[in-house]
Amino acid sequence: MDRVRMPQGRQFAVTWSIPDDYGGMTAAMLQRSSAFSRLGGTPVDVLTFDARSDTADLEKRLRERGVLHHGVRLVNLYDWLRRHPLPGGALRSERDVFTPLAEADATATRRRGDTVTSRVRSDEHGRTLQVDHYRDDGTLVLSDRRDTRRRGVVGGRSIVLCDPEGLPVRSWARIWPLYTAWLDALSARRPSFMIVDSKTIARFMVGYRRPHVITAHVVHASHRSGAGEAHPVRASRRDVLERLDGFDLVAVLTRRQAADIDHDVGRTPNLVVIPNSRPGSGASAGGMRGDHRNLGGSGGARDPDRGVVLANLTPRKRVSHAIDAVQRARGAGRSATRLRLDVYGDGESRAALERRIGRDTAVRLLGFDPDARRELATASFLLLTSRSEGSPLVLVEAMAAGCLPIAYDVRYGPSDLIRNGRNGYLVPAGDVDALAAAIVRLRELPVHRVEAMRREAMRSARRFDEARVTQIWARELHRAAVRRRLRRSPRLRRVRELTARTRVPASARAVVVNLATAFGAGRRSRGREKTGASRG
Repeated sequence: MDRVRMPQGRQFAVTWSIPDDYGGMTAAMLQRSSAFSRLGGTPVDVLTFDARSDTADLEKRLRERGVLHHGVRLVNLYDWLRRHPLPGGALRSERDVFTPLAEADATATRRRGDTVTSRVRSDEHGRTLQVDHYRDDGTLVLSDRRDTRRRGVVGGRSIVLCDPEGLPVRSWARIWPLYTAWLDALSARRPSFMIVDSKTIARFMVGYRRPHVITAHVVHASHRSGAGEAHPVRASRRDVLERLDGFDLVAVLTRRQAADIDHDVGRTPNLVVIPNSRPGSGASAGGMRGDHRNLGGSGGARDPDRGVVLANLTPRKRVSHAIDAVQRARGAGRSATRLRLDVYGDGESRAALERRIGRDTAVRLLGFDPDARRELATASFLLLTSRSEGSPLVLVEAMAAGCLPIAYDVRYGPSDLIRNGRNGYLVPAGDVDALAAAIVRLRELPVHRVEAMRREAMRSARRFDEARVTQIWARELHRAAVRRRLRRSPRLRRVRELTARTRVPASARAVVVNLATAFGAGRRSRGREKTGASRG
């Protein structure tokens, strides 16, 4: 097994939550964390901030399925507070009201088995007004009230932490200072690396700066606004993307997105390209192995008529296009009359898709299956119909399994991997007829041509081997740490002061400082393995 030399320091993966029906972003984060542990010998704590009460059970299930390496732990904010003190801070009782929730006032109670973990008070519209969290012995650990200005109306916040006796000891008027105190306690002033995957928690993390912590953000999906929008960056990502220098490292999955970010928000020196990895041989990702030899010839187990979709059933994924394309393809050629489509995933569009399918038994909605990726080893083709992507992990996994992708040519991902007609098919985004025609074209190819395409797809996926991608991460995290040290160095401060006194434009001064930083990072990085993708 290849070993990777990771930079010295603790490793954390930071995300908002891990839902039961998690998608590609979470799968990629868990895969990366397990690779760090397995290949680099570096334990990884995956930090979550949601209030789910069964994190320990979730970790056990993921471990049993082979998704988590034994060196990876799930650490939830509220579970941690139940078991650990949070030193420092002050109780501001004159400002932060403390009104523990009476059981009779609770509109919902969350339990882990028979143990109450939290109680919630909501208004008639379902908006949360207060959440009280409890320890296993029933004592109050944290009271989070969100209607302090006027009871029953959202506005004003008071977050009060309690000691093991349930007595208040520390308080905040906003939630982010609590997050800051927790991360400070976890890192304990030791060298640490925190990789942020969730765009939800990235808004907080972009402002979290500590001398001993290197922060990195992975942009998993497209940042671009839809057609007709005035601003090039979608509103949900604008706040973070306009402050990318708040992170020590920003990773995108494709060169094309890196170029677009440079164009949309300005040149970002800390921006790098690091693709998602596929599991290596012997590593599991929800029941799927890293190498597949079933090309699906006449004697193989692969079904030439079966296609699959692995996606959340949401409008952005446009699963209805995949269904329509298979139905049209069945009527377009004699060799395609037995085509079938299995859809794995769940979401808000399910009812509408069920109505669309009607009595067509050749299309099945099979719901969320945590091990759905194993179906890529026996399906003939994968349909990708999203409006936008970052670089879908399932695309790499399908190609590694010899399952041919037929994808809309959207930003970002498909065109970076697929060579039309050689290892899959690219069709114009939104063109259902072209999607159906590609399905028919694949089905009408001679078996030897299809087998050759499958072999080429598997070759294409090898550049996403987890050892290679983990090497890239190790290199870029090391460079980010060097850049941080250099920016605090007296020599670089002198460079900044000198350029500031000259009449050189600000943009040129920034180039000089960045060149000095890069030169220093290059000198300190010399001798390390030079693998990975440049921005080109």
